[in-house]
Amino acid sequence: MSRFLFVVPPLVGHINPAVGVAAELAVRGHESAWACADPGLVRRLAGEDATVFPCAGPVPGSGDGVRPPDMRGPEALKFLWEGFLAPLAEEMAPGVAAAVGEFAPDVVVADQQALAGGLVAERLGVPWATSATTSAEFTDVLSGMPKVAEWLDELLGGLRGKIGDPARRADPRFSPHLVLAFSTPEFVGADARTGDQIRYVGPSIADRPAPPGFPWAWLDPARATVLVTLGTANTDVGARFLTGCQVAAVERADRMQTVIVDPAGVLGSAAEGAAEGEDKDVLIVPFVPQLPLLERVDAVVCHAGHNTVCEALWHGVPLVVAPIRDDQPVVAGQVAEAGAGIRVRFGRVTAPKLGAAIDAVLHEPGYRVAAGRIRTAFRAAGGASAAATHLEQLAIATPAEETA
Repeated sequence: MSRFLFVVPPLVGHINPAVGVAAELAVRGHESAWACADPGLVRRLAGEDATVFPCAGPVPGSGDGVRPPDMRGPEALKFLWEGFLAPLAEEMAPGVAAAVGEFAPDVVVADQQALAGGLVAERLGVPWATSATTSAEFTDVLSGMPKVAEWLDELLGGLRGKIGDPARRADPRFSPHLVLAFSTPEFVGADARTGDQIRYVGPSIADRPAPPGFPWAWLDPARATVLVTLGTANTDVGARFLTGCQVAAVERADRMQTVIVDPAGVLGSAAEGAAEGEDKDVLIVPFVPQLPLLERVDAVVCHAGHNTVCEALWHGVPLVVAPIRDDQPVVAGQVAEAGAGIRVRFGRVTAPKLGAAIDAVLHEPGYRVAAGRIRTAFRAAGGASAAATHLEQLAIATPAEETA
């Protein structure tokens, strides 16, 4: 039996893929624990019995570090690193070190945005793997911005000097031992990053707790079904976009039905009648059981969040993607380049243009064919099972003393 410590940021989309891998390791007789700045979130996603070592660190949506909703581009990237990722790494580091000391893992599995995991592991001489839950880092997105790339290199070097081993030179976003990329080259594209330690394992799709009470009987098999969601972290900017989706949906009610996820309630309570069984064309709900729902939808409109995109393509469902910030523009570009969907501009798209894009992915067969091709690649890559196998091999092949 081996022990694995998962170091994750307090972000649902980064924890969920690791949950599937930890579950697979448990089936194989291994033991896993977690280090996170939000232990309650980990237990909600991984189960109440999960062993979680608490860490200090900022939690998105709280405190003074809330990003202005209209911030985009390099300014948003700088804010992400200086306002969240770098402080998270520094503040998590003592908790991660304590977790390593108490749990004594054979391998640390560090999310790409929880840099304390890899930096502390290298300082303590523990083998570590990168959990890369977004495909954005596997293209050279900063090739046209050399000054931004230089600034980021300096920031990462400063973090290593504070919490890592100053003698090392590896990029802390990419473990020299093992990088688990929860995607495939077929989706990332022809220029996908490669290396001896990089393993494309495809999405880690695992059962997870689902909100109760979804009105399954409301779904009409005679019409196409479209899911609209902006994920869990974009409620502050979604009102205009969701309203446009609602208008486009109502105009197409004769041929499609639409489920809109609206956790902030910006569209009102239009779902009440549908929940009681009345015939409605647009269902507005705060949450959905996304994985089982994706088995029954024909298209997804989303913010190009990596988890939502991968879960849709895992089911062969084409997309309309409207990226907002962070890695989403890169992921949206990968969707469009793969032919599996249409990219629209989040801040400027109109209801008619949204409707036209939805019509295209529903009725032009090329999008569904491309989504099916990605589905095949994703499922062949092995997902959580393949990731668990690579971690087992790392635990056996790289004892701690070899990394010191």
